[in-house]
Parts: sequence; C-alpha cells; structure tokens
Amino acid sequence: MRFVDEYRDADKARALAARIAALCEPGRTYKFMEVCGGHTHTIYKHGLEDHLPPAVTLVHGPGCPVCVIPMGRVDDAISIAERPGVIMTSFGDMMRVPGGRGTFLDAMARGADIRMVYSPLDALKIARENPDKKVVFLAIGFETTAPSTAMTVLRAKSEGIANFSVFCNHVTIIPAIKAILDSPDLRLDGFIGPGHVSTVIGCRPYAFIARDYGKPLVVAGFEPLDVLQSVYQNLVQLAEGRVAVENQYARVVPWDGNPKALAVINEVMEPRPHFEWRGLGFISDSALRVREAYAAFDAERIFQIPGGRVADPQACQCGEVLKGVLKPWECKVFGTACTPETPIGTCMVSSEGACAAYYNFGRFSRDRVKEATRT
Repeated sequence: MRFVDEYRDADKARALAARIAALCEPGRTYKFMEVCGGHTHTIYKHGLEDHLPPAVTLVHGPGCPVCVIPMGRVDDAISIAERPGVIMTSFGDMMRVPGGRGTFLDAMARGADIRMVYSPLDALKIARENPDKKVVFLAIGFETTAPSTAMTVLRAKSEGIANFSVFCNHVTIIPAIKAILDSPDLRLDGFIGPGHVSTVIGCRPYAFIARDYGKPLVVAGFEPLDVLQSVYQNLVQLAEGRVAVENQYARVVPWDGNPKALAVINEVMEPRPHFEWRGLGFISDSALRVREAYAAFDAERIFQIPGGRVADPQACQCGEVLKGVLKPWECKVFGTACTPETPIGTCMVSSEGACAAYYNFGRFSRDRVKEATRT
C-alpha cells in the first residue's frame, strides 16, 4: 500500500477484524496498551473499538508528553517566565496546561512574555532578534522531539547566542513502560508500541518486555489498519505461545532507530537520576537534562527555580488514566467540570490526551457500536 486512503479501507478493516476475532480463545479476555497518544486518537477518531470483539480491550498508556508533566514543573516554568527580561517560548500544547499557579495563559494575563512557537529554532530566532532579553524554550516531548532541542542548543553555541536557554523536560519511554509493567494496578497481555518514538530509538530497546516480562510488543503506525494489524500481530504471538518485539511500522521505523539523532541527544543531554511523572510518581533515569558542557544553555542552572511538588486536584484522575487503570469516561469530572474548554487535568488539554480523544470523538460511555449489525 502506498497511499493514506489505503490504510483507511473499511472493507480491509472488517476483514482484519474477522481474523482478530478468530484468534480469540473462547472465555479469554485480552488487554493491550497503546502507549502513544497518537494511537488513542486514531482508535477513537475511526471507531476502531467497534471493529474489535468484546474480548479485546485497548487501554491507554503514558505516551502523551504534555499529559505526564507534573504541575510542579509547570509552576517552575511560570516562575522563570515571570522574571524581568525573560521571554518564555513553548509549543501550543503547553499554553493551557494547569499548574498550581494557573496556566501560561494566566501568567500572560499577569504580564509575563510567553510566546507560542512551532520549533525550538523559532525560539532561537527570537533570541537572535532580542539580544537584550533572556529567551527560554520549554522543551518537552519524548525522544521524538529531543533531537531538535539538542540541535538547537548546538546551533546556539556555534552562533554564540548567549541569551538562549532551554528548560528541559524531555522524558524517555522505556523507564515509563517498565514502571507500568511493575505496577500492581494493571495486568496487560501486550503492547501497541509507539511509532514516533521508535523512529528515533528503534525497536531493540523494547526487547526486555518480551525477555523479562513475557509480553509481546508490536511497534505500530498511526492509520486505522496499522493499529488493527498490530492487535492482530499481538494475538498471533499469544496464539502461537511466543512473545517477541515486532515492527508493523517498518515503512517508517528502522529496527536500530536513527543513530544520528541518538548521537546528538547523547552529545547535549544526559539522563536525570529521577524525574516525576504525573500519575506514575518518580521514575529513575526517565528524563533528560542538559549536560554540564552546555550549562550556559540550561535554564535550570541559569535561573533559581522553586522545584516544589504540587498535588493534582482531588477531582482529577489523570494519573489513573495515564496508567490505563481508568477509562476517561470513568473519571468523576469527565465531560462535566472537565472539558477541553475548561480542563482540570492535562489529559483533556493536549491534542494527544486520552480524555480529549474521548471527548472530541463522542466516547462518553463504555458502549460499543456492534459493527456486525451495521447495514
């Protein structure tokens, strides 16, 4: 297949769904976690759950980088932004993420200079054009976006742009998956592996999932047939009594990842000893910080930040949603007090958030449409 429409063919989806149903053992249920928020949106935008037999359940994982940022880090970013002579820059997703002191939009209303950018290079351009200001880029994302942040730091150094820095909140996917596997709250049969992250890190880092935990993982693309195919491949492994890492998204993901991207991350950044994830708590070696050699571009070293922890609102159950313990509609405030217009938690803010996916595509209950009864 060469074109997007071919990956959205309804007849092929029904045929694949029939093969999935045929693989399900009578009386057995299956639970697979789609790690990436992009997969969650594909599942609910295209109604993929309606194609799956009742025995197969898909749950959401911590693969939305905006969603896993704890409120304390948002407050740290606001504390930097509100200092005199600072221009804070950020991707649009972060503008409405709530912290203990409100959102970036609230800080802007109080007078902070916070600007939305589409790339860290946009932030570098602002620094170049405003030499009398300190320009900070709020860097978020998994290994997918870390290379662009690292390359921007290298360019800032090569061009001698001393008023540019990054507030690094990049996180890494492997420790988070391990934390999920070690959690007593959830029992999984397999994983739909993240496609975007895997373009950088490849498939080899997931080997421990099959080796140490006996679970299959299939790296998947983001079209409807990609996701259904990954469910099918997981079920084939279970039916054959084997577990392995497989690459359904081979048209994009190299098995060994992107060595150049990994090298530039390693040049500029190093693992943090620990980092707090919303819903998962502190996870060792699960985030990146700027190396000492590039300290001049590290906002955490340039500015004194509070670094405090802030508890999530009691009504918000984003943590349970991120761990796959709850479906979004099971949260007490989903669709009532918490909507995309008035979000309480990050899962309703981000374009990759599970709650936003459920809300935007009308999934307000557990009921599935019976695909077989459609005419």
